[in-house]
Amino acid sequence: MGSQTVDVQWELATDERFANVVAAGAETATPGEGHSVHAEPAGLTPDTEYFYRFRTGSHISPVGRTRTAPAAGSNPASVRFAMASCAHFEEGWYHAFRHLAADDPDVVLFLGDYMYEKNSGHSDIVRGYVEFDEVDKLAEYRLRYAQHKTDPDLKAAHAAAPWLPVFDDHELKNNWWGVNYDQPARKQPSFQAFWENMPLPRAMKPANSAIPLYRRFRWGTLARFHMMDTRQYRWKQAPNNDNTNCTELRRTDRTLTGAAQEKWLLDGLAARESTWDFLGQQVFFGQRDGDGKAATCDVSEDAWDGYPANRRRITQGWVDRRVPNPVVLTGDVHRHWACDLRVDFDNHSAPIVGTELITTSITSRGSTTPPSNLPQNPHVRYIGHQRGYVRATVTPRQLTAEFMGVSSVLVRDPARSKLSVVKRFHVKAGRPGLRPG
Repeated sequence: MGSQTVDVQWELATDERFANVVAAGAETATPGEGHSVHAEPAGLTPDTEYFYRFRTGSHISPVGRTRTAPAAGSNPASVRFAMASCAHFEEGWYHAFRHLAADDPDVVLFLGDYMYEKNSGHSDIVRGYVEFDEVDKLAEYRLRYAQHKTDPDLKAAHAAAPWLPVFDDHELKNNWWGVNYDQPARKQPSFQAFWENMPLPRAMKPANSAIPLYRRFRWGTLARFHMMDTRQYRWKQAPNNDNTNCTELRRTDRTLTGAAQEKWLLDGLAARESTWDFLGQQVFFGQRDGDGKAATCDVSEDAWDGYPANRRRITQGWVDRRVPNPVVLTGDVHRHWACDLRVDFDNHSAPIVGTELITTSITSRGSTTPPSNLPQNPHVRYIGHQRGYVRATVTPRQLTAEFMGVSSVLVRDPARSKLSVVKRFHVKAGRPGLRPG
């Protein structure tokens, strides 16, 4: 489309044949916004399934499906959501996205690393990125997203349900941090391309190298989803050689969320407006002690272990506010994990105060070697090594989380990549702690 502007019409209906169109409008797709369209119909009925499509000239898009959340104050019987992350285009076929779409979730939480700024670097990739080994300019970021959007299974996942997406690091640069980042010129083009390619409203359009990413969604009185940003406001990771004295890592003012987001989160949790509170975020929340020695800090500095005071303020904060059922939802680490959460992880008899569910990657490769430090981390209840996603069903009485695995992402034929439930856990409302079943 080049420098052209394009008029795009959209329709929203209660049926797939569009016999009952309830809203329609027109948008102008401009080169300044990557020819993206962000339609925001108003006045829709709560807790209702809708179908949408776009039209420009004689071209009509495939039909997508979405739904509205139940009304505030209503008491829905359930919500079914899927959570996914880490979809390196080169490292596998998106069979997990196809299965996710077939699950028919009410909502999809994408928890970061939708695309990768850098090529895989491995010789056994299944398909290649075009043109650039590493992207850092707006046109390059746009091209990388566009290549992802050619995949039919990813398109099916987008068309199956509404998404609540957040970014992690690879949408910009591996392990980037927010405060005084040393490559600031990458921020605005990365945020712009992310906004253009995600179902985000105009109110979230980035400006001045910042994007208002953290926000909150309510599913009646049953659940709230607090979608967080663990990149823009974090301090730089503690140096890797700090694991002998931990001076920098243990600073009490060290922050991953920034003060404003921390207050926003704790104030939202304090409202206690729902049975379940889900914290949708990017990096490992629970402790992963590398050697079990209190005098050292053998941890992942990029995860919450690198910001322990910030983590403790949040966990102690939800305990003090008597938040009934906090659940942290995580991506990033390319393996399934399930963890009980404590305020004090070093005290193995401390009360369990919450749950963390970590989804494996859609395709990005991960280690298949079991960690050697599990005895130091008894709160870790499960680790799985397949590619896949997590699907969850939430009722007023119980959360059921199913860790889904695909048999292979390296074969192109989807019939040869089988889906299975590799682990299932339950969490009873009012009784924190994972129960297999």
